[in-house]
Amino acid sequence: MASLPSISISNPQSESQPPIATPAFRAFLSRLNATVRHGFSQRRPWLELLDRSSFSRPDSLTEAATRIRRNFSYFRINYISLLALSLALSLLSHPFSLLVLLSLLGAWLFLYLFRPSDQPVVVAGRTFSDREILGILVVSTIVVVFLTSVGSLLISALLVGLGVVCTHGAFRMPEDLFLDDQEPVTSGFLSFLGGAASSAAAAASPAVATRV
Repeated sequence: MASLPSISISNPQSESQPPIATPAFRAFLSRLNATVRHGFSQRRPWLELLDRSSFSRPDSLTEAATRIRRNFSYFRINYISLLALSLALSLLSHPFSLLVLLSLLGAWLFLYLFRPSDQPVVVAGRTFSDREILGILVVSTIVVVFLTSVGSLLISALLVGLGVVCTHGAFRMPEDLFLDDQEPVTSGFLSFLGGAASSAAAAASPAVATRV
């Protein structure tokens, strides 16, 4: 039986060290963990979110939109947590989609973002350049997200989460919320989106810059 082609990342000087265990990757994980912890520390009490005495039907769409905006400013971390929970439950109920997404994420991290530039990717004796790897990863991401059931699963989970968030925001009266004392919208858990991304870019920039 013919053997399957193997993927190897060769570097005679650092074979004892896993390619992904780079200082940039460790710094990214540390920054990611700190940002997530900080975000969760800023969330509002869930009992306050579910206070039944604060719910009433909005009189108009304008009032509903105003409530959603003000409630999101106050409960933004809780709302984003609900969106993440919706995604997590959808993926856990579809293990194959979860495996595909984890494999895709691992490919980006292991083969491009945090792979040392002196460790080429060799498949069946052929060495792939960094531009070829980037092209393969981009095409694979497009195929997985837009041309398979994984993309529809993610969109459905986001729509369900957004529906729950918008319904709660529209029916909860925000008059008892002290919005003037709150942090700007870009703080808290949203810093995970911006801060973690900028941290990843900063951590990976030395390796990526040599490939572009």
